Amino acid sequence: MKRVVSVSLGSSRRDHKVVTELLGESFEIARVGTDGDFNRALELLQELDGKVDAIGLGGIDVYLFVKEKRYAVKDGLRLMEAVKTTPVVDGSGLKNTLEREVVRILAGETGLLKKGAKVLMVSSVDRFGMAEAMAEIGCDMTFGDLIFAAGIPYPIHTMHELEEIANRLLPEFTKMPFHMLYPTGKKQDTQDDAKVEKFAGYYLGAEVIAGDFHLIRRFMPAGLKGQTILTNTTTRDDIDFLKSKGAGALVTTTPEYGGRSFGTNVMEAALLAVLGKPWEEITPQEYLNLLHRLNFKPRILSLL
Repeated sequence: MKRVVSVSLGSSRRDHKVVTELLGESFEIARVGTDGDFNRALELLQELDGKVDAIGLGGIDVYLFVKEKRYAVKDGLRLMEAVKTTPVVDGSGLKNTLEREVVRILAGETGLLKKGAKVLMVSSVDRFGMAEAMAEIGCDMTFGDLIFAAGIPYPIHTMHELEEIANRLLPEFTKMPFHMLYPTGKKQDTQDDAKVEKFAGYYLGAEVIAGDFHLIRRFMPAGLKGQTILTNTTTRDDIDFLKSKGAGALVTTTPEYGGRSFGTNVMEAALLAVLGKPWEEITPQEYLNLLHRLNFKPRILSLL
């Protein structure tokens, strides 16, 4: 049996483990949260190194992409470089392939994503493939990177401006402690009440709310009118939370295992173990071919 473990800076309340089969081979897939304790994450990565088949890094990005440009997150690199033997990934390779494919499926096979749909994407540089794919099909985009990560009330509406701003700011932003840009640990279980009220209009004016679930959750107001949530990892509690806020549908880009979806980092680690190649040598087309063989489909759940 192959073992894949995601070490996350997120809350340990979201830990999960399943045994499943991928292409005829048994896998144990687990997620372990460290409640925002960076040093504990380093220790755990070193303990797992050489003892599992692949490792995912959760609750943090190692690489952010803006088209062909790649920016390394200082804290993410520290975690990745703590692993010397076992292949380790942060999910960015899968985001750039799977999440483009999910947008294609939603636009072509469902009524959940249409040309002209008003989309709020809470953060785009960590899911550039998804952002670009939605812009390409003609969605009316609001990119909230400056709003939700930096607290700057400036919505971005075009890919050109997103690229321009990201290329200007990311060289400095990636040097900052990651917890200053993204909710880690217990912050993932709470809302920022002051900003919920402040940011409510962005949510209420959208038809689709997309991007990282923890950012979506942290600032989500009550009183939604059936909006679709397009995101990644969700638990049963998260589904109840979305229902209580008035969301209409949930789409997760990764499939359900044991009652919840896993993050792209752990699913990319699983694919890495299947392919048996260094991640630097895996092409986007190889990921896509494997996703088709596994019949990976987005999970679509009505919340009404």
